[in-house]
Amino acid sequence: MKGRDDIESYLLRMDLPYEEIGQDTWMINSGQKDQNLVVRLASPVAVFRCKIMDVPEKGREDLFRLLLELNIADLLHGAYGIEGSAIVLSDALELENLDFNEFQATVEDMSLAVANHQAKLSRFKKSA
Repeated sequence: MKGRDDIESYLLRMDLPYEEIGQDTWMINSGQKDQNLVVRLASPVAVFRCKIMDVPEKGREDLFRLLLELNIADLLHGAYGIEGSAIVLSDALELENLDFNEFQATVEDMSLAVANHQAKLSRFKKSA
C-alpha cells in the first residue's frame, strides 16, 4: 500500500508547488486564491479536494444543474458536490494500487476542470 513517501515523491516528480499543511495532508498551490488542491491520506484512499466557491444565496437551482451537467460531461475523475456551505470538487483513489500515472491524471483532470469551468461558475459567484 502506498503512503506519504509515495505521495511526496509524486508531487516532486510532477514539479508542483506544494506545502505540507498537516499530518499526511498536502496543499498544491494553484496560484489562485481559495482554489488550491488538497491531497490527504485517509487509508485506504487518497482524497483530493478543491474548494471552488461558497454556495450562493441566489441562483442555486441553476448552479446545481450546471454542476450536475459538468459532472457527467467534463469530469473523468471526481465530481462536484456540496460540503457545508461550499461547492467542492473531490475525488478519491485507492492507495493499494495507486501509481504515479493515476495520481497525475487525477491532479491534472481536477486542475483542468477548475480552469475550464471558472468562466461558467463565475456568474454565480457574483450573486453570492
